[in-house]
Amino acid sequence: MDIAGFLAAFPPFDGLDDGQLDRIASAAQVEFFPAGTTILERAGEPAASLYVVRKGAVEILDDGRLLDLIGEGETFGELSLVSGQGPVASVRAAEDTLCYLIPRSLAEELLQSASGTRFLASVARRRLDAKRTPSEMPDMLATVGAQVRRPPVTAPPDSTVAEVASLMTEQRVSSLLIKVGDDWGIVTDRDLRSRVLAAGRSADALVAEIVTSPIVTVSAETRVGDVLLGMLERGIHHLPVTDGTGTVVGMVTDTDLLGLARQSPFALKSAIERAANHAAVVALGRDLPDVVAALVDSSVDPVDIGHVIAVTIDALTRRFLELGIARLGEPPVRWAWLALGSEARREQAMFTDQDHALALESGDPADEDVDPYFAELARSVTDGLEEAGIHRCHGNAMAEHPPLRRSLDGWVEAFRGWMQDPGAEGSILSSIVFDYRQIAGPLETEPALDEVVRSAPQAYPMFVRHLSRRALDLKPPTGFFRDLVVEAKGEHAGRLDIKHGGITIVTNLARAYDIRTGRSDKGTLERLRAASESGQISDGSREGLEETFRLLWAIRLEHQVTQHRAGATTDDFVDPQELGPVRRRALKEAFRIIAAEQRALHLDLGLG
Repeated sequence: MDIAGFLAAFPPFDGLDDGQLDRIASAAQVEFFPAGTTILERAGEPAASLYVVRKGAVEILDDGRLLDLIGEGETFGELSLVSGQGPVASVRAAEDTLCYLIPRSLAEELLQSASGTRFLASVARRRLDAKRTPSEMPDMLATVGAQVRRPPVTAPPDSTVAEVASLMTEQRVSSLLIKVGDDWGIVTDRDLRSRVLAAGRSADALVAEIVTSPIVTVSAETRVGDVLLGMLERGIHHLPVTDGTGTVVGMVTDTDLLGLARQSPFALKSAIERAANHAAVVALGRDLPDVVAALVDSSVDPVDIGHVIAVTIDALTRRFLELGIARLGEPPVRWAWLALGSEARREQAMFTDQDHALALESGDPADEDVDPYFAELARSVTDGLEEAGIHRCHGNAMAEHPPLRRSLDGWVEAFRGWMQDPGAEGSILSSIVFDYRQIAGPLETEPALDEVVRSAPQAYPMFVRHLSRRALDLKPPTGFFRDLVVEAKGEHAGRLDIKHGGITIVTNLARAYDIRTGRSDKGTLERLRAASESGQISDGSREGLEETFRLLWAIRLEHQVTQHRAGATTDDFVDPQELGPVRRRALKEAFRIIAAEQRALHLDLGLG
């Protein structure tokens, strides 16, 4: 059998077309490994190729313990190749073995596709399941401190690069902590490649020249899911863990926390950031629904999935901005790109649209030297996101629309004007614009906007009342088909709107609570916790709304994944009969919780 024909029978190659298979097959090298040969060394040099076993078998070993046996058609080296880090286990030929070696460039292209990330997830799950006992397996709600396996490895700042590299190899770690004054800095194996080898530094150079400081740390009590999301947002792979006194007690990596297995968006986000042109970014954006589906299959917290989608859309937006600026030239004034609405709250579904705005340095944004530039930049980003599968906003809440491009002073005045007298425009925008988050640009905007929002209880009490009324506009479906209200006619007849009948109501309640107490939190769950801490709602109400929010999100995402896989247009209209009796009962209870919280707000404020 030829190489292409052989590869076509096994994942991740089985979904490739003939042209792709031929390209990989023609570049593949054939290498023979006698029995007992160590092919990859744990914590050694990163894999330079993707290995496919043609004949024979290889062992995956952790400190001599057999984790897995790889046979004909199976691959190894994929996790090391994608992460750029040394292998997490050794690979040894169990018998005389013949392998195909796929070059790095082609292998990365394959593994960063949607099918490739799913394949990586399955490989990482299998290897990590073999490596850890069930009690050792971290889940998304476990504390990150429980995942620390050893004390941190450190080196003094007067160490040379050569000494640090030798210590990392000896200790089998991919990072070191370096004392910098009274604080710590970090050096990773990636720093050795990019800041030493690529920069032409001598091995005798001091490590202080390449150290990153100050470092981001995380408390040992933080849950794994939150840590992974933070690492994904910041694009970091190593995170020091501190105890209650602030002392660093160890280091975790994204791989330690199942970053490759459960959070395949690490690979997608990295590929987006490296994409060479507009078409490449668009193609990667089109992979997002399949990545989301893999996360849903892995039972990742649905709210965390919404967060991951938002982080990925942030990455798409930033890359489109970078490409637009490279084409148009440097911006004429400092600027900030703001995510609005659900993107600002990091609560995005597979079926989502764009909400964004531009804030410009103080002055007249309509200046003939300024606005045409930003109008074209906004249009290129909006077009790119639409091509990547993120639909345009039907309400024109996008930076390509002139009212969504203002100076920072203009935005501050607009916020004050809407809060003084919402009017028709302010009423519509209050559910979008008052959820904002800066994701790009050198102009710092959030502090000025936060200050206005936090002044609402004292300066704009009628606006607080207005938001509370808006939180009562929509009603949960509690009268129902067997206790569920469904659409009576039209294309959605017999189904219920899971977004506007539930998710949006919880979001509106949380926003009203937050602004009533003079806060400017961004996420719904964050706002609910703040409302509980301030005494606006009880702990029982917070827990009920949090559970409701997660349930509704789980149903929404599962529904959209099913539609996506069926090739249908995704929406938020769920058929209750497809949920099963347990989910229907849970959904009824969720809607009753929402209705009870709306009644409590109604009574609290005496709203008519």
